[in-house]
Amino acid sequence: MMDKKALRREIGAKKRALSAAEIESRSAALADKLYATEQYRNAKSLYAYLSFNQEVRTDSIIRRAWAEGKRVAVPKVVGNEMVFIWIDSFDNLVPQGAFHIMEPIGDGPVAGDETALILMPGLAFDPQGHRVGYGGGYYDRYLAAQPNHPTVALCYDFQLYEHLDVDEYDVPVDTIITDAQK
Repeated sequence: MMDKKALRREIGAKKRALSAAEIESRSAALADKLYATEQYRNAKSLYAYLSFNQEVRTDSIIRRAWAEGKRVAVPKVVGNEMVFIWIDSFDNLVPQGAFHIMEPIGDGPVAGDETALILMPGLAFDPQGHRVGYGGGYYDRYLAAQPNHPTVALCYDFQLYEHLDVDEYDVPVDTIITDAQK
């Protein structure tokens, strides 16, 4: 297996090769698969990442969750830690940090639903639930401290590998949904 740096380069190139229309189409198909899961249907709250670059789009998932009466929180980095902040619209989000990822303007209200479904971002995944993220370790630290959350990752077929080498602190994802034809 290649090292994480090479893997990040390879996946990044494949994601950059996707057209905007492909991203939207594949994201819509993945969202439909998510809506069919028991984890999503049973969730009262959703902790969702805000899509960045060519990631699977989450905007429509967030909108549907609101329409279905689910509470939604999104991540905000505070120092070396990540917290989830409740949002009820996209109005109070601004690009933050070195990568200009959208985050809530305010520092609260901090989400506190220990059973909220977390949508996990990542660059690569394997069938055992291992993931390679972007290198900050924010989700792994959060899940180590909050281990009861069900987790789901949505990924393009080329992001799924047979096996990934992981570190002892990496927290696996419960469910991985890919857009591969099955």
